[in-house]
Amino acid sequence: MRHTIDDSSLGADGVRLADVNGDGLMDITTPWEEGGRVRVYLNPGRSKVKEKWPAVTVGKVGSPEDAVFVDLDSDGVVDVVSCCEGIVKTMWVHWAPKEKQRYLQAASWKTEAIPATESAKSWMFCVPVQVDGKNGVDLVAGAKGRNAQIGWLQSPPNPRDLASWKWHAIYDAGWIMSLFAIDMDGDGDLDILASDRKGPSRGCLWLENPGRTVVETAPWKTHRIGSGDKEVMFIVPVDLDQDGLLDVLAAVAGHELIYHRRKTPDGFAWESFTIHLPPSAGNGKGVNVGDINLDGKPDIVFTCEHASGKSGVMWMSYRGAVTDRIWDAHDISGLEGIKYDLVQLLDLDGDGDLDVITCEEQSNLGVVWYENPTRR
Repeated sequence: MRHTIDDSSLGADGVRLADVNGDGLMDITTPWEEGGRVRVYLNPGRSKVKEKWPAVTVGKVGSPEDAVFVDLDSDGVVDVVSCCEGIVKTMWVHWAPKEKQRYLQAASWKTEAIPATESAKSWMFCVPVQVDGKNGVDLVAGAKGRNAQIGWLQSPPNPRDLASWKWHAIYDAGWIMSLFAIDMDGDGDLDILASDRKGPSRGCLWLENPGRTVVETAPWKTHRIGSGDKEVMFIVPVDLDQDGLLDVLAAVAGHELIYHRRKTPDGFAWESFTIHLPPSAGNGKGVNVGDINLDGKPDIVFTCEHASGKSGVMWMSYRGAVTDRIWDAHDISGLEGIKYDLVQLLDLDGDGDLDVITCEEQSNLGVVWYENPTRR
Protein backbone atom coordinates (compact mmCIF):
# COMPACT_ATOMS: atom_id res chain seq x y z
CA MET A 1 0.00 0.00 0.00
CA ARG A 2 1.30 3.42 -0.97
CA HIS A 3 1.19 6.33 1.48
CA THR A 4 1.85 9.91 0.35
CA ILE A 5 4.21 12.05 2.41
CA ASP A 6 3.94 15.02 0.06
CA ASP A 7 2.66 15.64 -3.47
CA SER A 8 2.47 19.44 -3.32
CA SER A 9 5.04 20.29 -6.02
CA LEU A 10 6.51 18.91 -9.25
CA GLY A 11 9.38 16.51 -9.91
CA ALA A 12 10.34 15.01 -6.56
CA ASP A 13 13.94 13.95 -7.11
CA GLY A 14 15.40 12.03 -4.18
CA VAL A 15 14.97 11.20 -0.51
CA ARG A 16 17.77 11.66 2.04
CA LEU A 17 17.31 10.81 5.71
CA ALA A 18 18.45 12.15 9.09
CA ASP A 19 16.97 12.62 12.56
CA VAL A 20 17.00 16.43 12.57
CA ASN A 21 15.03 17.06 15.76
CA GLY A 22 16.47 14.35 18.01
CA ASP A 23 13.23 12.42 18.52
CA GLY A 24 14.73 9.12 17.36
CA LEU A 25 12.76 9.15 14.09
CA MET A 26 14.19 9.67 10.62
CA ASP A 27 13.15 12.81 8.78
CA ILE A 28 13.41 13.47 5.04
CA THR A 29 14.68 16.16 2.71
CA THR A 30 13.75 16.18 -0.98
CA PRO A 31 14.49 18.47 -3.94
CA TRP A 32 11.63 19.09 -6.36
CA GLU A 33 13.39 19.60 -9.69
CA GLU A 34 10.55 20.96 -11.81
CA GLY A 35 8.95 22.77 -8.88
CA GLY A 36 12.20 24.48 -7.91
CA ARG A 37 11.70 23.80 -4.23
CA VAL A 38 13.74 22.10 -1.52
CA ARG A 39 11.51 20.62 1.19
CA VAL A 40 11.97 19.03 4.62
CA TYR A 41 9.54 16.54 6.19
CA LEU A 42 9.43 15.83 9.91
CA ASN A 43 8.45 12.29 10.82
CA PRO A 44 5.14 12.61 12.69
CA GLY A 45 5.51 9.33 14.58
CA ARG A 46 3.98 5.92 14.08
CA SER A 47 0.40 6.94 14.84
CA LYS A 48 0.37 9.57 12.06
CA VAL A 49 2.97 8.23 9.64
CA LYS A 50 0.32 7.23 7.07
CA GLU A 51 -0.86 10.83 6.82
CA LYS A 52 0.94 13.64 5.01
CA TRP A 53 3.95 14.72 7.07
CA PRO A 54 4.58 18.17 8.57
CA ALA A 55 6.70 19.96 6.00
CA VAL A 56 8.50 23.18 5.16
CA THR A 57 9.98 24.66 1.99
CA VAL A 58 13.49 25.59 3.09
CA GLY A 59 14.40 27.28 -0.17
CA LYS A 60 13.38 28.01 -3.75
CA VAL A 61 16.11 27.38 -6.31
CA GLY A 62 16.35 26.33 -9.96
CA SER A 63 16.48 22.67 -11.03
CA PRO A 64 17.52 21.13 -7.68
CA GLU A 65 18.90 17.61 -8.19
CA ASP A 66 19.90 16.72 -4.63
CA ALA A 67 19.39 17.84 -1.06
CA VAL A 68 21.15 16.58 2.06
CA PHE A 69 20.92 17.31 5.78
CA VAL A 70 24.01 18.71 7.55
CA ASP A 71 24.64 20.98 10.53
CA LEU A 72 27.05 23.06 8.50
CA ASP A 73 27.82 25.73 11.12
CA SER A 74 27.78 23.37 14.14
CA ASP A 75 25.10 25.37 15.95
CA GLY A 76 23.08 22.30 16.88
CA VAL A 77 20.37 22.90 14.26
CA VAL A 78 20.40 20.84 11.07
CA ASP A 79 20.66 22.78 7.80
CA VAL A 80 20.20 21.58 4.21
CA VAL A 81 22.59 21.77 1.26
CA SER A 82 21.14 21.48 -2.25
CA CYS A 83 22.74 20.88 -5.65
CA CYS A 84 21.37 22.40 -8.85
CA GLU A 85 21.95 21.73 -12.53
CA GLY A 86 20.07 23.34 -15.45
CA ILE A 87 20.99 26.96 -16.06
CA VAL A 88 21.61 27.56 -12.34
CA LYS A 89 24.60 25.24 -11.81
CA THR A 90 25.07 26.24 -8.17
CA MET A 91 25.13 24.67 -4.73
CA TRP A 92 23.11 26.34 -2.00
CA VAL A 93 23.03 26.33 1.78
CA HIS A 94 19.60 26.54 3.38
CA TRP A 95 20.34 27.79 6.88
CA ALA A 96 17.92 26.51 9.50
CA PRO A 97 16.54 28.89 12.13
CA LYS A 98 18.48 28.76 15.39
CA GLU A 99 15.19 28.60 17.30
CA LYS A 100 14.20 24.96 16.88
CA GLN A 101 10.52 25.74 17.41
CA ARG A 102 10.62 27.74 14.15
CA TYR A 103 12.01 24.86 12.09
CA LEU A 104 8.75 24.45 10.15
CA GLN A 105 8.42 28.16 9.38
CA ALA A 106 9.57 28.79 5.81
CA ALA A 107 10.25 32.48 6.48
CA SER A 108 12.76 31.51 9.18
CA TRP A 109 15.07 29.75 6.72
CA LYS A 110 17.77 31.61 4.77
CA THR A 111 19.09 30.44 1.39
CA GLU A 112 22.58 31.44 0.20
CA ALA A 113 24.73 30.32 -2.72
CA ILE A 114 28.20 28.90 -2.18
CA PRO A 115 30.28 31.28 -4.37
CA ALA A 116 32.89 28.67 -5.33
CA THR A 117 30.12 26.68 -7.01
CA GLU A 118 28.13 29.47 -8.69
CA SER A 119 27.43 28.83 -12.37
CA ALA A 120 30.34 26.37 -12.29
CA LYS A 121 28.94 22.89 -12.94
CA SER A 122 25.77 20.86 -13.20
CA TRP A 123 25.85 19.75 -9.57
CA MET A 124 24.25 16.35 -8.98
CA PHE A 125 25.05 14.95 -5.52
CA CYS A 126 26.65 15.93 -2.22
CA VAL A 127 27.78 14.19 0.97
CA PRO A 128 28.99 15.91 4.16
CA VAL A 129 32.45 14.61 5.13
CA GLN A 130 35.11 15.79 7.56
CA VAL A 131 37.99 15.70 5.08
CA ASP A 132 40.84 17.79 6.51
CA GLY A 133 40.21 17.48 10.24
CA LYS A 134 39.91 21.24 10.58
CA ASN A 135 37.07 23.67 11.17
CA GLY A 136 33.57 22.40 10.40
CA VAL A 137 32.36 19.57 8.22
CA ASP A 138 33.39 19.71 4.57
CA LEU A 139 31.27 18.84 1.52
CA VAL A 140 32.15 16.29 -1.16
CA ALA A 141 30.19 16.92 -4.36
CA GLY A 142 29.91 15.56 -7.89
CA ALA A 143 28.64 16.96 -11.16
CA LYS A 144 27.75 15.94 -14.71
CA GLY A 145 28.44 17.17 -18.23
CA ARG A 146 30.89 19.90 -19.17
CA ASN A 147 33.74 20.30 -16.65
CA ALA A 148 32.20 17.63 -14.43
CA GLN A 149 34.27 16.59 -11.43
CA ILE A 150 34.20 15.09 -7.99
CA GLY A 151 35.78 17.34 -5.41
CA TRP A 152 35.47 18.68 -1.91
CA LEU A 153 34.49 22.06 -0.56
CA GLN A 154 36.77 22.97 2.32
CA SER A 155 35.09 24.61 5.28
CA PRO A 156 36.72 27.83 6.53
CA PRO A 157 37.06 28.66 10.25
CA ASN A 158 33.67 30.39 10.05
CA PRO A 159 31.39 28.13 7.95
CA ARG A 160 28.89 30.97 7.63
CA ASP A 161 31.45 32.85 5.55
CA LEU A 162 30.45 31.08 2.35
CA ALA A 163 32.80 33.17 0.21
CA SER A 164 35.73 31.52 1.99
CA TRP A 165 34.78 27.95 1.09
CA LYS A 166 37.40 26.49 -1.29
CA TRP A 167 36.89 23.88 -4.02
CA HIS A 168 39.43 21.04 -4.41
CA ALA A 169 38.92 18.82 -7.48
CA ILE A 170 39.92 15.17 -7.09
CA TYR A 171 38.44 13.37 -10.13
CA ASP A 172 37.34 14.28 -13.67
CA ALA A 173 33.87 12.86 -14.18
CA GLY A 174 31.17 12.27 -16.76
CA TRP A 175 27.94 12.12 -14.76
CA ILE A 176 28.11 11.42 -11.05
CA MET A 177 25.09 9.56 -9.66
CA SER A 178 26.18 8.32 -6.20
CA LEU A 179 28.71 9.35 -3.56
CA PHE A 180 29.49 7.63 -0.25
CA ALA A 181 32.13 8.43 2.37
CA ILE A 182 33.51 5.03 3.44
CA ASP A 183 36.87 3.69 4.60
CA MET A 184 37.32 1.40 1.61
CA ASP A 185 40.89 0.22 2.37
CA GLY A 186 40.74 -0.03 6.16
CA ASP A 187 43.43 2.57 6.84
CA GLY A 188 41.30 4.68 9.17
CA ASP A 189 40.30 7.57 6.92
CA LEU A 190 37.24 8.10 4.73
CA ASP A 191 37.54 7.41 1.03
CA ILE A 192 34.91 8.26 -1.59
CA LEU A 193 32.87 5.54 -3.29
CA ALA A 194 31.17 6.76 -6.48
CA SER A 195 29.19 5.81 -9.55
CA ASP A 196 29.98 7.66 -12.79
CA ARG A 197 27.21 7.22 -15.34
CA LYS A 198 28.74 8.45 -18.62
CA GLY A 199 31.97 9.27 -20.37
CA PRO A 200 35.32 7.51 -20.79
CA SER A 201 35.73 6.99 -17.03
CA ARG A 202 32.25 5.64 -16.32
CA GLY A 203 31.61 2.80 -13.91
CA CYS A 204 31.91 2.11 -10.19
CA LEU A 205 35.05 3.38 -8.49
CA TRP A 206 36.53 4.62 -5.27
CA LEU A 207 38.94 7.45 -4.59
CA GLU A 208 41.67 6.83 -2.02
CA ASN A 209 42.04 9.51 0.63
CA PRO A 210 45.74 10.51 0.69
CA GLY A 211 45.56 11.42 4.39
CA ARG A 212 44.74 14.61 6.27
CA THR A 213 48.28 15.98 6.35
CA VAL A 214 48.45 16.17 2.54
CA VAL A 215 44.78 16.11 1.54
CA GLU A 216 44.80 19.69 0.24
CA THR A 217 47.54 19.03 -2.30
CA ALA A 218 48.03 15.30 -2.90
CA PRO A 219 46.03 13.41 -5.57
CA TRP A 220 43.32 10.92 -4.65
CA LYS A 221 44.18 7.64 -6.38
CA THR A 222 41.36 6.13 -8.44
CA HIS A 223 40.53 2.46 -7.92
CA ARG A 224 38.20 0.83 -10.43
CA ILE A 225 35.56 -1.58 -9.17
CA GLY A 226 33.78 -2.48 -12.42
CA SER A 227 30.86 -1.72 -14.77
CA GLY A 228 33.08 0.37 -17.03
CA ASP A 229 31.04 -0.87 -19.99
CA LYS A 230 27.70 0.06 -18.36
CA GLU A 231 25.64 3.17 -17.77
CA VAL A 232 25.72 3.04 -13.98
CA MET A 233 22.86 4.60 -12.06
CA PHE A 234 22.63 4.57 -8.24
CA ILE A 235 24.72 2.18 -6.18
CA VAL A 236 24.63 0.91 -2.61
CA PRO A 237 27.54 -0.38 -0.48
CA VAL A 238 26.43 -3.61 1.21
CA ASP A 239 27.86 -6.93 2.34
CA LEU A 240 25.52 -8.88 0.09
CA ASP A 241 27.15 -12.29 0.54
CA GLN A 242 27.62 -11.70 4.28
CA ASP A 243 31.31 -12.63 4.28
CA GLY A 244 32.38 -9.60 6.31
CA LEU A 245 33.60 -7.57 3.32
CA LEU A 246 31.68 -4.58 1.95
CA ASP A 247 30.50 -5.13 -1.62
CA VAL A 248 28.86 -2.75 -4.12
CA LEU A 249 25.51 -3.31 -5.82
CA ALA A 250 24.78 -1.14 -8.85
CA ALA A 251 21.65 -0.43 -10.86
CA VAL A 252 22.56 0.09 -14.50
CA ALA A 253 20.54 1.40 -17.41
CA GLY A 254 18.40 -1.38 -18.82
CA HIS A 255 17.20 -4.53 -17.12
CA GLU A 256 20.00 -5.64 -14.85
CA LEU A 257 21.89 -5.00 -11.65
CA ILE A 258 25.62 -5.57 -11.30
CA TYR A 259 26.85 -7.15 -8.08
CA HIS A 260 30.49 -6.25 -7.45
CA ARG A 261 31.82 -8.63 -4.83
CA ARG A 262 34.92 -7.56 -2.95
CA LYS A 263 37.65 -10.20 -2.96
CA THR A 264 40.17 -8.54 -0.59
CA PRO A 265 39.83 -6.33 2.50
CA ASP A 266 41.91 -3.55 0.89
CA GLY A 267 39.27 -2.95 -1.81
CA PHE A 268 41.72 -3.46 -4.69
CA ALA A 269 40.27 -6.70 -6.11
CA TRP A 270 36.68 -7.31 -7.24
CA GLU A 271 34.60 -9.75 -9.26
CA SER A 272 31.28 -8.94 -10.91
CA PHE A 273 28.00 -10.80 -11.36
CA THR A 274 24.88 -9.83 -13.29
CA ILE A 275 21.43 -10.00 -11.70
CA HIS A 276 18.59 -9.68 -14.21
CA LEU A 277 15.52 -7.55 -13.60
CA PRO A 278 12.16 -9.06 -14.52
CA PRO A 279 10.49 -8.04 -17.81
CA SER A 280 7.59 -6.60 -15.79
CA ALA A 281 9.87 -3.86 -14.41
CA GLY A 282 10.99 -0.57 -15.91
CA ASN A 283 14.67 0.29 -16.34
CA GLY A 284 16.74 0.15 -13.16
CA LYS A 285 17.46 3.41 -11.34
CA GLY A 286 17.81 3.10 -7.54
CA VAL A 287 18.76 0.12 -5.39
CA ASN A 288 18.96 -0.87 -1.75
CA VAL A 289 19.26 -4.05 0.30
CA GLY A 290 17.43 -5.32 3.39
CA ASP A 291 15.57 -8.34 4.74
CA ILE A 292 12.14 -7.55 3.32
CA ASN A 293 10.38 -10.84 4.11
CA LEU A 294 12.12 -11.47 7.45
CA ASP A 295 13.65 -14.79 6.42
CA GLY A 296 17.11 -13.80 7.59
CA LYS A 297 18.51 -13.33 4.07
CA PRO A 298 19.27 -10.07 2.25
CA ASP A 299 16.76 -9.00 -0.39
CA ILE A 300 17.08 -6.33 -3.08
CA VAL A 301 14.68 -3.42 -3.49
CA PHE A 302 15.00 -1.47 -6.74
CA THR A 303 13.30 1.48 -8.37
CA CYS A 304 12.90 2.24 -12.06
CA GLU A 305 12.55 4.92 -14.65
CA HIS A 306 10.80 4.41 -18.02
CA ALA A 307 8.23 2.34 -16.15
CA SER A 308 5.12 3.32 -18.11
CA GLY A 309 2.84 0.28 -18.07
CA LYS A 310 5.33 -1.58 -15.88
CA SER A 311 6.25 -1.77 -12.20
CA GLY A 312 8.47 1.04 -10.96
CA VAL A 313 9.30 -0.40 -7.52
CA MET A 314 9.97 -4.09 -6.85
CA TRP A 315 11.86 -6.36 -4.49
CA MET A 316 13.74 -9.58 -5.23
CA SER A 317 14.79 -12.60 -3.18
CA TYR A 318 17.32 -15.26 -4.11
CA ARG A 319 16.90 -19.02 -3.99
CA GLY A 320 20.39 -20.50 -4.25
CA ALA A 321 23.11 -17.85 -3.98
CA VAL A 322 23.41 -14.07 -4.20
CA THR A 323 25.49 -14.53 -7.37
CA ASP A 324 22.53 -16.10 -9.22
CA ARG A 325 21.46 -14.29 -12.39
CA ILE A 326 17.76 -14.79 -11.73
CA TRP A 327 16.14 -13.80 -8.44
CA ASP A 328 12.46 -14.16 -7.56
CA ALA A 329 10.75 -10.82 -8.23
CA HIS A 330 7.86 -9.32 -6.23
CA ASP A 331 5.89 -6.22 -7.11
CA ILE A 332 5.61 -3.23 -4.74
CA SER A 333 4.26 -0.23 -6.66
CA GLY A 334 2.03 -1.77 -9.30
CA LEU A 335 1.70 0.14 -12.57
CA GLU A 336 1.42 3.59 -10.99
CA GLY A 337 4.38 5.89 -11.53
CA ILE A 338 6.94 6.19 -14.33
CA LYS A 339 10.20 7.62 -12.95
CA TYR A 340 11.34 6.74 -9.44
CA ASP A 341 14.61 7.66 -7.73
CA LEU A 342 16.63 6.89 -4.58
CA VAL A 343 15.15 4.20 -2.35
CA GLN A 344 15.47 4.03 1.44
CA LEU A 345 14.44 1.15 3.72
CA LEU A 346 13.05 1.89 7.17
CA ASP A 347 10.41 0.51 9.53
CA LEU A 348 8.17 3.56 9.50
CA ASP A 349 5.08 2.07 11.13
CA GLY A 350 6.92 0.17 13.86
CA ASP A 351 5.54 -3.26 12.99
CA GLY A 352 8.94 -4.93 12.73
CA ASP A 353 9.46 -5.03 8.95
CA LEU A 354 11.18 -2.71 6.52
CA ASP A 355 9.04 -0.29 4.55
CA VAL A 356 10.15 1.39 1.32
CA ILE A 357 10.61 5.17 0.99
CA THR A 358 11.14 6.75 -2.42
CA CYS A 359 9.84 9.47 -4.71
CA GLU A 360 8.26 9.55 -8.14
CA GLU A 361 9.08 12.42 -10.49
CA GLN A 362 7.14 12.11 -13.73
CA SER A 363 3.57 11.16 -12.69
CA ASN A 364 3.96 13.47 -9.68
CA LEU A 365 3.16 10.87 -7.08
CA GLY A 366 5.66 12.84 -5.01
CA VAL A 367 7.41 11.62 -1.87
CA VAL A 368 5.86 8.30 -0.92
CA TRP A 369 6.35 5.19 1.15
CA TYR A 370 5.13 1.65 0.60
CA GLU A 371 3.89 -0.32 3.57
CA ASN A 372 5.45 -3.76 3.84
CA PRO A 373 2.70 -6.39 4.36
CA THR A 374 5.10 -8.76 6.13
CA ARG A 375 4.60 -9.07 9.87
CA ARG A 376 7.13 -10.21 12.42
